[in-house]
Amino acid sequence: MGLDQRGFMQKLFRKACFFLFIAASLLFVSPSFSNSSGLPLPRFVSLRSDEVNLRRGPGTQYRIDWVFVRANLPVQIISEFETWRKVRDIEGAEGWVHQSMLSGKRTVMIPLFQDPVTLQKHPDSKAHAVAYIQGGVIGRLKKCKKNWCLLIFQDHEGWLQKKDFWGLQEGEVIK
Repeated sequence: MGLDQRGFMQKLFRKACFFLFIAASLLFVSPSFSNSSGLPLPRFVSLRSDEVNLRRGPGTQYRIDWVFVRANLPVQIISEFETWRKVRDIEGAEGWVHQSMLSGKRTVMIPLFQDPVTLQKHPDSKAHAVAYIQGGVIGRLKKCKKNWCLLIFQDHEGWLQKKDFWGLQEGEVIK
């Protein structure tokens, strides 16, 4: 092997080592968007305040893309990073909020452009109607049985089929 060829191989080897070092460093430095709380993902929570910033990334240095202006709005946590939670709303908008702006209180929402739904006295579509709930209304989730959940909308408590609201994981059990 000639001197020029050996010098070329040494430079190539050094460059390869440098790039491997950079790649390995990125593996150890890059943030882990895993389940830092230990709670299941995805899961539903609600907004604690009437003003919650939805950021592009997990930190105050990231741009605010949206501001939620409705306390108790149900959101789905889809990822976590330290004290930040990536959430999704009923319309599919996603972004990061600080965990202090979220509550474990379970709420549900009737989809905005859905026809009014009938809140029933019992978990049966033929049961007496307690109230008619318009799209966009938020209620509190109490418990669920099979395809029905007991909900509270202001002073009206009754049963609604799971398919008629947003804020519950498929197959989730609420007792």
